Amino acid sequence: MIKNPIILKKNSTALLVIDLQERILPVINNYELIIQNTVKLIKGFKILSLPIYFTEQYPKGLGSTSKMILDELQGYNAYQKMTFSCSGAENLFEEFSRNNLTQIVVCGIESHVCVQQTVMDLLANNFQVNLVADAVSSRKIIDYNIAIDRMRKLGAEVTTTESVLFELLEVCGTPEFKEISKIVK
Repeated sequence: MIKNPIILKKNSTALLVIDLQERILPVINNYELIIQNTVKLIKGFKILSLPIYFTEQYPKGLGSTSKMILDELQGYNAYQKMTFSCSGAENLFEEFSRNNLTQIVVCGIESHVCVQQTVMDLLANNFQVNLVADAVSSRKIIDYNIAIDRMRKLGAEVTTTESVLFELLEVCGTPEFKEISKIVK
């Protein structure tokens, strides 16, 4: 039986957390849910021993990554950027290619700016993008809705936190399944 090639595979998937920084979060629509779902993704990727990357947009002005996110990312280093797209975050895209990561799971803020421009650049560089709709947001709902629609039309796979984690698990009954099941409850 043939499996659909867009199904996430452990050996080619990474998580990219975009700009979840303290100073901007309070104005982001539904930011508590975005943080909560991002933490679930990070925990799940750690259980599965999959690569995780995160960026910070102009940290001098926007502050560092949210403490709740940083607590989960101890031992990981932020990729700093001044560009809206993460393509300008040091050598991040090259790092993906060097590690044969072709499926990038994307979460963060803001949907219509940094997330959207990153997704567009990832797609232009032949990465499969899995955009986690319940782990991205913007200040305004209209910006979020238009950005999700635009990224879907450009080729991003729009999905949810739970879908990503269970897709990566592939099977139930494993110790990893039990751990991730606790996370998503």
